[in-house]
Parts: sequence; structure tokens; C-alpha cells
Amino acid sequence: MLLAIGLVVVVIGTVLFNFLSPSFTPLASNWGQIDFTLNLTIAMTGIVFVVINLLMAYFVLRYRQQPGKKAAFEPENKKLELWLIGVTAIGVVVLLAPGLFVYSEFVNTPKDALVVEAVAQQWQWSFRLPGQDGEFGKTSISLINFQNPFGIDPEDPNGQDDVLVPGNEIHLPLNRPVKVLLRSKDVLHDFYVPEFRVKMDAIPGAISSLWFTPTKAGTYELACAEYCGLGHHTMRGVVVVEAQQTFQDWVAAQAIFSEEVAEAGTNTGQDPVVVLGQQLAQTKGCLGCHTTDGTPSVGPSWKGLFGKQESLSDGTTVAVDEAYLAESIADPSAKVVENFPPAMPPYTLNEEDLEAIIAYIKSLTGND
Repeated sequence: MLLAIGLVVVVIGTVLFNFLSPSFTPLASNWGQIDFTLNLTIAMTGIVFVVINLLMAYFVLRYRQQPGKKAAFEPENKKLELWLIGVTAIGVVVLLAPGLFVYSEFVNTPKDALVVEAVAQQWQWSFRLPGQDGEFGKTSISLINFQNPFGIDPEDPNGQDDVLVPGNEIHLPLNRPVKVLLRSKDVLHDFYVPEFRVKMDAIPGAISSLWFTPTKAGTYELACAEYCGLGHHTMRGVVVVEAQQTFQDWVAAQAIFSEEVAEAGTNTGQDPVVVLGQQLAQTKGCLGCHTTDGTPSVGPSWKGLFGKQESLSDGTTVAVDEAYLAESIADPSAKVVENFPPAMPPYTLNEEDLEAIIAYIKSLTGND
């Protein structure tokens, strides 16, 4: 009796939870098709869930053990099996067919769409837009370095005006179709903006894509929806939707590939060593775990780190100086900071790169 009541309570609670749970406001033009497919899936699987659990509750009551009664042998029922196979096959077709139509629309991009490339790396996003020629330059993983984090072929004329956005924030124009090309530098990631109803994997060695049309100006969170390592939860970005002219002004303020390569390490007014350290921290994924604004992440924030006394997991303390930073980069498990997991892999850097990263960390405290 109690088991049957429990099953009925589970069914009622699940149905109420589904109808009372809030949903994201749709903010992209093609959200309706995706929502239809999701709602159809939830409806069909929900009906099956309710029917099966209520039948189980009925069977528990109807065929419970009773004094003086024995269980009767029931041979196979081929007619019932055929009915179950047929109903199941129809259900699968009903679930699958709409999804195939929606997926076809999801990957077939309008011809006037703005093309944006999103590059995933543990645990950060970066973006690239085509320049005035409207064409992306060719890329190769063998060309990726601190001066060329996107791996753009410098010999390809189409890449000489590519617009580079090394941070986690991308701006998009309002009411214009946007095609997002996805690639990954390391492991499997996933591009996910819940309000736009878009979600697609970024696969190492391949280029995937999706498209949507933002219909409301605002700032929305971009998340990685595929587990990509210990820093997965910190791999977040920002999508800013704004008017066309505001978007064009923002694009005009971004770096161009040819300028980025020519001026790398020679930024006027900044120590070239510090600039190199910042570039290395970006390209090697350091900033995916260490923030520069004081907020906590997978590892300690670099803001104000140099010169402080750091508490370690073994109860001791250590002064954060050049020697400690060099040791922590080469052998992170030697001195693990309190309240942080031993998640950082060891890095083997040449002397110049090591000094540059340490100089960048020191610059975030104002110390020389």
C-alpha cells in the first residue's frame, strides 16, 4: 500500500514541478521550433512516465500477496507484444521526425547572416570576425602561439583584416541572423546561450556551426554546457546584443590580425615583458583558472597575489615571490593553496616565458 501511494505521489509531484517551473524568455527568432520539439518530447515521455508509474501502483495493489492465494503462471502474449512494439515504433517516429526538421533549419543558415567564430579553450572563449573582405583567413593549430592565438595563416590575404576578440565578451547586432562557427583548441566544449535556445558542441579538429537571430537588446550569459575539466564551471562568457551602429563602433575598436602580429610585445606605454606575460597567460589558458580582478575561481586570483603571505593546505604559510611563483608553475602540487583543489597541471616554460608570466603577475599588484 505504501509503495503504491509513493508512486502516485511521485507522479503528481513530477507533473506539478514541470508545469510550475519557470522557463527562460525566448529572445531569438528561431526559438519557437526548438521549444516545440522540446515540449513534444516532454509531453510524450511525460505521458509514458505517468502511465507506467500509475500501472505499477495499480499492479502493486491488485496483485499484492494475499493469504491463501498463489501467483498464476501467465504464458507469453504475442498480441500484446505486437501492440507494444507498434506503439513504441510510432512514438519513436513522432519524436524523431520533428527533431530532424528542426535540426535542418538549425544548421541551414540564412545567406545574409553575420559570421562569427567562437574558439573554445580550457577554460575561456575567444572570438573572431571577418574584416572588410567578409572572408576569414585560414587557420592551423600548428600556427598557434602567443603572437597568433587564433592560429591564422599570415600568408593568407583573407586573414590580414580579421577582427580578433581575445576576451570572453562578444557583441552582436540586433535583429540580424548570426552564424557561429565553433572550434576547440583542446577538448570537447559546448556553446550554450539559454535565452537564444542555441546549443552546439565545439569539437577538436572539426568546425561545427549554429545560427540564430537575436531579437532583444541586452546582455546574456554564454556558458560551456559540456564538461571540459575541473575549471568547466568557470568557462563563461558574455553576449551583448545591441543596435547595428553601436555594434559597428565596437567592431571598429577591436584589434586586427595584421596589427596584432606586428605590434605584439611592443605596446606603447607598457613593459614589453609584461605584455608578453599577458599574452602567454591568455594563450596557455592560465586566465581560465586565475582571474585578474580579485574574484575567486579554480585557482587563486592574480590580483594582489605577489608579495602576500599565502596559506597552504598543510597549515603553513609562504611568501609569494619570484621563487614561489616559478615553483608553482613548474610543480603546482608542491605547495597547494588552502581551499583550492590541486587541479593545475605542471608547465615547462623557457626562462624568458617564465619571467614574462611572473612579471605580468607582479604588474597586477603594482610591484616592480
